[in-house]
Order: sequence, then C-alpha cells, then structure tokens
Amino acid sequence: MSYRELKEQVYEANMQLHHRNLVVYTWGNVSQVDRERGVVAIKPSGVAYENMTVDDIVVVDLDNTVVEGNLRPSSDTRTHTHLYRHFENIGGVTHTHSTYATAWAQAQQSIPCYGTTHADYAYGDIPCTAVMSDEQIQRDYEEETGVQITDCFRERSPVETPMVIIAGHAPFTWGKDAAQSVYHAVILEEIAKMAYLTKTLQPQTPPLKQGIVDKHYQRKHGKNAYYGQN
Repeated sequence: MSYRELKEQVYEANMQLHHRNLVVYTWGNVSQVDRERGVVAIKPSGVAYENMTVDDIVVVDLDNTVVEGNLRPSSDTRTHTHLYRHFENIGGVTHTHSTYATAWAQAQQSIPCYGTTHADYAYGDIPCTAVMSDEQIQRDYEEETGVQITDCFRERSPVETPMVIIAGHAPFTWGKDAAQSVYHAVILEEIAKMAYLTKTLQPQTPPLKQGIVDKHYQRKHGKNAYYGQN
C-alpha cells in the first residue's frame, strides 16, 4: 500500500468520527498501521475535522519519527504506536472522548456486560485501566497511556475485547484496520449508554448470565459462527 492510499483510508476513518458525532472540535484521532512498511498514518495534532484534508494526515514509523507530512502528528501518537508494538493482531486504533464512554472513564469503572448487545461485540466486561501513577505521569505520558492499556490486557485478549476505558481519561478502540476501529468506537459508545441507563434504572442489575454471553459472542465470532452471511 502506498503512503497516499494509507493516508486516504485514515482520513476517511477520521471523518467517520466527525460524521458519527463521536468527537467535538479536535477531541479524537484515528490511525492505521502498515506493518510491511513499518509505518503508521495518523491525524495531525489540533486540526479541526472540518478543515482537515488527506494531505494533512501524518505518517510516522513505529518509533514515532515523522516520515511524511508537514504537520505534527496527534499528541496521542505514542499511545497508538505502543499498541501496535504490543498488540500484533490489530491494524487500526481510534481514540475519542465520546460522552458516555468517557463518563465511565471518569467514574473509573469498567462497563459490565448487562446484555446481549454488549456480548455480541466484547467478551466480558469492557475493562477500565488502573489510574496512572505519579511516576508514569512524570515519564512519557502518552507512552505510559499505552502501558496502562497493555497492562490491563495481560490476562485478556485484545481481539475478544477490542476496546478499553482509561481511568480518568477516555476510551480507545482498535480493529483490523482504521475503519473497524472506528466501528468499534461507535459500538462502545452505544454500549456505554445502554449500560449507564441500565444502572440508572436498576443499580443492582447483575451481569448477564455467562452462558448467554458465551452464546452471543461465539455465534458471531467463534469457529462455528453463524451470524450474518458467508
């Protein structure tokens, strides 16, 4: 894939955030990795979506050095590249400050799996990371944000749960490419909203029965999945 093609895909994915009302002003970014070339295309820092063009997308290597582009890459670039280095099966990453998912982040709570909609897209709860330590804050903050996420997934599959809530911050999602990472960001916001409303209506609602969670996740993602068309 040429740099131009990579930048076009990342531009379109970023614009989907804008069209889906998941971002306000410049509050978000999407990237995609080209693993053969060892580069990542990502939104430029502080550029409003309505003003952004394909040419504004910045290409960096996995060590965060700009290899193409005249603008500074997103301030969250080091978080994205950290995820690409540690989650080998992902190809795209999205970060937003969407309202309901961010509310869960600010409450520093994981999102329980209350229903089958959640179970269709994420296996188990959507985890909330630990709060960043003072030592981490004083180091490379954006890199340490990536560490928060990968630490949270030591005992969990990033494929089975392609989304996370960062304590006190906001959500990150990922997928096979930039477009799928945005898709998961849209899904996460809806799941977060449903969970919030469920907890508001009945604070003592238990998580969904595990057998139903397994059934819904496996019928869509398991080796014998039968949801959708072949």
